[in-house]
Amino acid sequence: MRRNVAYAVIMGTCVVLVILAWTVIRLYSVTAAVVISVVAALMPPIAAMVANAGDEQRPRR
Repeated sequence: MRRNVAYAVIMGTCVVLVILAWTVIRLYSVTAAVVISVVAALMPPIAAMVANAGDEQRPRR
């Protein structure tokens, strides 16, 4: 359950970063918007690793 919440938080943050980068931040600095977009692009693989990480000793359902 906790991994699902962590996944949702990371993916929600990713979506918010993309929306903010290309609606608000690009008005001030396109470079900053691109950097934030790159950071947001790296977040989904990390979220997948967090969601799939588990205790290998515990049997899966």
